[in-house]
Amino acid sequence: MSHKENLISDYIEKSIRTKKELQKTRVEVIARIAEVIVDAYRQGNKVLWFGNGGSAADAQHLSCEMVSKFFLERKALASIALTTNTSELTAIANDYDFSRVFVRQVEALVNSGDVVIGISTSGNSPNVIEGIKEAKRLGAITVAFTGATGGKLKEQVDFLLDVPSEITPHIQESHIMIGHVICYLVEKELFKDQNEK
Repeated sequence: MSHKENLISDYIEKSIRTKKELQKTRVEVIARIAEVIVDAYRQGNKVLWFGNGGSAADAQHLSCEMVSKFFLERKALASIALTTNTSELTAIANDYDFSRVFVRQVEALVNSGDVVIGISTSGNSPNVIEGIKEAKRLGAITVAFTGATGGKLKEQVDFLLDVPSEITPHIQESHIMIGHVICYLVEKELFKDQNEK
């Protein structure tokens, strides 16, 4: 193999190792998060997602899977990414502080029993932490997707999904895979009699 091909192969191998470690150590918590989301939907609640940068994109991606569909033709599920309204994000950051961009939206949109998922590879993003704290104050079930240490979010959430890696790209790749698994499980449980398309 060429040098470039070796780099590609090595990168893929490291990503696979992270996912294999997840498979060994985090399956139970992934299943529990999916159960909590299923229960919330059955109670008429919703799921809210947020994060910064690549994690903002992940929040939007995973929220979309709930509203549109993952595998099954089924009714839409109530899910909101708090990273999509640029007017809200910039107004709150300007009028208050960037650490408040999710707090204000959580205050406006979250009801007791909703599931709120904060995504932060470090676990230390101040705006994600503050948004989670506000969600908890309002009676939401809180979840964090993080990297290996869990950061400060570890102490704030009901459910921590800490990817066993300190390499940001591999953490982010795993977050999307975990999110897809959760979407898959939620659909299977809520719409088990419907066919995959």
